[in-house]
Amino acid sequence: MFNMISNRPLPARKTLLGIMTASLALLGTPQNAAARSPETNKAIVAGSFDAWKAGTGSPFDLLADDVAWTIEGRSAASATYPSKEAFLRDVIRPFNARMAVGIKPAVRSMTAEEDRVIILFDAAGTARDGMPYTNSYAWFFRMEDGRVVEANAFFDALAFNDLWSRVAPAAD
Repeated sequence: MFNMISNRPLPARKTLLGIMTASLALLGTPQNAAARSPETNKAIVAGSFDAWKAGTGSPFDLLADDVAWTIEGRSAASATYPSKEAFLRDVIRPFNARMAVGIKPAVRSMTAEEDRVIILFDAAGTARDGMPYTNSYAWFFRMEDGRVVEANAFFDALAFNDLWSRVAPAAD
């Protein structure tokens, strides 16, 4: 191979490196490339919300094991949870144990840009004491390879705190 500027032969190492780099750029894995596109990230998250609404899945299935999930504000659960297990153990399982009928989402809007997906949704269910639980949420996801690696959650802390203090979790 020749250097396009000087028309001299390129060293074999540079030639091989250039060929390998160009091949990887051209071949790339379409699945990984698509997983990084905003449209694909949005479709992945939308599918998880559809499954949640249908009772066949959950957006928490998308969480990377080392996700950093932050509940913003001043709710009883406001903190940064350093892993999927910590978040599920400390928030989601105790929340679900307070519910007689789990919450179902009604997505108002979903936006994706670069590696971010923002979901604005309402959710309603019935607590174990028979009272309704309704709340509005805004979740901000950062995605990598189709997984949520960082999340920031905003919601009505008054409604959440009322449920958290009023209803004891069901025993396992």
